Amino acid sequence: MNDYLLSVILGIIEGLTEFLPVSSTAHLRIAEALLHIDLASGYWKMYTIVIQLGAILCLPVYFRERIAKLFATFPQGEKGDRTILTHPLSLTLIAFVVTAIPAFLFTKIIGKHLESLVIMGSSLVIGGIVMWLVDARNAKAEAAGEDARNSLIHTWRMEAMSFGQAVWIGACQILSAVFPGTSRSMSTIAAGQLAGMSRAAALEFSFFLSIPTMVVATCYDLLKSLRGKGENAIGVSHIDGHGWVVLAIGFVVSFIVAYGAVAWFLSWVRRRGFAPFAIYRIVVGTAVLAWAIAYLK
Repeated sequence: MNDYLLSVILGIIEGLTEFLPVSSTAHLRIAEALLHIDLASGYWKMYTIVIQLGAILCLPVYFRERIAKLFATFPQGEKGDRTILTHPLSLTLIAFVVTAIPAFLFTKIIGKHLESLVIMGSSLVIGGIVMWLVDARNAKAEAAGEDARNSLIHTWRMEAMSFGQAVWIGACQILSAVFPGTSRSMSTIAAGQLAGMSRAAALEFSFFLSIPTMVVATCYDLLKSLRGKGENAIGVSHIDGHGWVVLAIGFVVSFIVAYGAVAWFLSWVRRRGFAPFAIYRIVVGTAVLAWAIAYLK
C-alpha cells in the first residue's frame, strides 16, 4: 500500500478512537495485523507517537475557552465554592498523579506481553459489558434530569466534582494503562458514572484528564524510543523527505479527525448515552478473540 494512503488510514483510526471509549491501542494493533506493518519498528514507532500527539493537541484547541476560564477562576471557582484542592484544574492533576505512579510501576513489572490480541479482545468485551451496565443503571436518572435531584447522580457538571471522585477516577484509569484494550476513556467515564457523575460531566473530565496523561505518556514513549538501541530505536537523522511527509500527513489527519470526534461525541452522549459504544466494543472484542484463537491454532 502507498505510504501516503497508509498514513491517512492510520491517522483516521487514531483520531477516531483516541477519545471514543473503544481503545485506540487495540484498533492500531488490529490495523497493524491487517495491513501487515510493524508499528513497533523504529520509524513506525515514531509515527504512532506523532499521530497520538496530533490527537492530543486537538483537546487544548477545542477546549481553549473553557481552559482559559478555569485558569481565570483558580482557585475559588466560578461560584466561589472551590479551594486549591477542589478546583477542577487541581482535581485533574490529582487524578493524573493517582494514575501515573502505579501505572508506571505496573507496566514496568508486567511488560509488553499484555499487548496480545487475546488480552485486547478480552479487555474490549469486558469493558463493553461494564460500560453498558453502568450506563443502563444511570439511564433513568439521566432522563429525569438535574431538576429531579435523584440519588444516583449528584454531580451534573465537571466543575462540581469532589476530591474523592477525582481520586477514584484516577485509580480506575490505571486499568487502561495495564491492560491494553480497556480504553482510558472507557475506564474514566464508567468510573465517573459509578461515582455519581452525569454522562456529560464524566466525559468532560475524561477529556481534561487525558491532556496531562497522554502528554506525559507520549513524551515518555518518545524519549524511551530515542534512547533505545537496535531496530526499535528511532533514528530521526535517517528519516528522509518522504518519511517526514508521511509523518506530517498522519499528524494533520489525526488532529482534524480527533477534533471532529470530540465535538460529535460530546453532542451524542448528552442525547443518547454510551450503549452503542459498549455494543461495538463487545462485537469487535469477540471478533478479535475469535481471530486470535484461530491464529494460535
